[in-house]
Amino acid sequence: MAYKVLVVDDQFGIRVLLQEVLQREGYEIFQAPNGVTALQIAEQEKPDLILLDMKIPGMDGLEILRNIRKLELDSKVIMMTAYGELDLIHEAMEMGAVAHFTKPFDIDELRRAVRSQLDS
Repeated sequence: MAYKVLVVDDQFGIRVLLQEVLQREGYEIFQAPNGVTALQIAEQEKPDLILLDMKIPGMDGLEILRNIRKLELDSKVIMMTAYGELDLIHEAMEMGAVAHFTKPFDIDELRRAVRSQLDS
């Protein structure tokens, strides 16, 4: 059975890119453009890994992460940000995020991080 990965980003192009790259790796990919959709998909599909953008209008990445933790899922979370907010990344890591990437990121590095987290 394929690992399930949820990509949460308000930028359509990022979601499509990550879906294409990660589907080639054999993962089942779900996309969410906002926090409400992300939480609905997370609760229904119980993804193994969530790639979560830090800056999303309406409900930011930290709030989404808090709500994901309330669902008591075993999902691993990798944070993504276009900003260098180390304090927010630190807070996300304290809430259980396993890694973070700053956009623009190296797609091969991200693919290796996803594989490493899912294989561990």
